[in-house]
Amino acid sequence: MGKFIVIVLDSFGVGYMKDVAKVRPEDVGSNTAYHIIERKPDIQMKNLVRLGLMNAIDKETEKLKKSQKANWGTSNLAHQGADSFLGHQEIMGTTPPIPFNMPFNEVIDEVEQQLVKKGYSVRREGKNSEPEILVINECATVGDNLETDLGQVYNISACLDIMPFEEVKRVGRAIREVVKVSRVIAFGGEHIVLNDLLKARKVKLNKFAGVDAPESGVYDQGYQVIHLGYGINPEVQIPTILNHQNIPVALIGKAADIIQTSSTHLYPGVDTQQLFNYLLQEISEMDNGFICLNVQETDLAGHGEDVERYANRLEVSDTNIGEVMKQLDEEDILIVMADHGNDPTIGHSQHTRERVPLLVYCKGLEGREIGERETMSDVAATAAEYFGVKKPQHGESFLEKLR
Repeated sequence: MGKFIVIVLDSFGVGYMKDVAKVRPEDVGSNTAYHIIERKPDIQMKNLVRLGLMNAIDKETEKLKKSQKANWGTSNLAHQGADSFLGHQEIMGTTPPIPFNMPFNEVIDEVEQQLVKKGYSVRREGKNSEPEILVINECATVGDNLETDLGQVYNISACLDIMPFEEVKRVGRAIREVVKVSRVIAFGGEHIVLNDLLKARKVKLNKFAGVDAPESGVYDQGYQVIHLGYGINPEVQIPTILNHQNIPVALIGKAADIIQTSSTHLYPGVDTQQLFNYLLQEISEMDNGFICLNVQETDLAGHGEDVERYANRLEVSDTNIGEVMKQLDEEDILIVMADHGNDPTIGHSQHTRERVPLLVYCKGLEGREIGERETMSDVAATAAEYFGVKKPQHGESFLEKLR
């Protein structure tokens, strides 16, 4: 037994799922990985290609070919839609119950009453008959998340120079108590003011109103976030199962915000290089245990429909994945994967419902195919068998295919 490491390149899908024409027709044709390669044919991803990226895409280019030595597969999404929070719960071994789906304005009265009850100053912001958002203490807003599937997520966007992040989290938990959508995301940034948030207020389909987070500048400096989910039971997920067996768990990047664990080895953050520095530190200090890193900047580039930025973050990740591989021995397993797609070329800025790559590295192991999995929970089930602990709620192990 050694280290079981999962690197999630957030949103790095490898082609739209078979059900997309029926459930998400706007995603037909999406293939995040391949379309970035098409637009950036000189992109440097030698380690991902070595691990089987082109095998997972099932396409080749003049410069990037399939690898006969790769250990690889793909996975469909078992959760509804294409969502980072739900995706990570699935990767950890559980598919949460289907939450309610509703515009924020359908619950704005209840949320306003809850916040007033908790002692906050609250007012509404909107024009004429447009749906409104809430302004809290003149330094934070509440409304629809406009970057993921509409109606599934509410955002609290805050100016952290005025409202400390601990207070932002309290606001988030207060709202979580009275709403039943998939997620309430409470976050903030430094060196922004309320006017920055309000200038980025947008309305979609005349039903959904919120602040465009990238446009507001909230991500740019001092960004902090917590994701509060609906219907999550951590007891049936691999981190908590390992916690109970005193097997070390480390969560890095957005994984530290959206996956529940009693571990203190938590490294929230956004900067890709810094997150890989944390990962390499954990690898050097941990004899055995489970590590999950989420690379969020790829997803942020997808939302920004920014191919250049996406490609740059992939190159940084690829270089660091090479460094990680050098640090591992025969007992360790590394899985590089995604949680959904976010094709920056598809014509919209939301996630895309795509299959994800499963690229497996174990020193000395070559040419193993693990097939097309039905759920990303198979990763958690594989980790459970690797550590010899009870299975998570969902998933089937593919460890035998690696032996």
